[in-house]
Amino acid sequence: EPLQAGDFFVAPGFPGHAVMLLDLAEDHSKRRIALVGQGFMPAEEVHVLRSRAAIDAVWFPLPEEAGESLATPSWEAFPRSSARRFP
Repeated sequence: EPLQAGDFFVAPGFPGHAVMLLDLAEDHSKRRIALVGQGFMPAEEVHVLRSRAAIDAVWFPLPEEAGESLATPSWEAFPRSSARRFP
């Protein structure tokens, strides 16, 4: 199922981590990209991730296929299979 704003990626373990898709768009070549947010523990405000590797420093290419990953600057890459959605 295609990823949507509000979906999140989870890295289980200790410590685990999660990032959330805040907004989605398409780049000039119709590739889907996402604005990604995260917080840390103890509970902190959520902030938008930035990376020099991202489009305009904030738009990350989405992992649409199995075997692809969402690369983030402050955590290991999240495989597409780690995507979750609240019912």
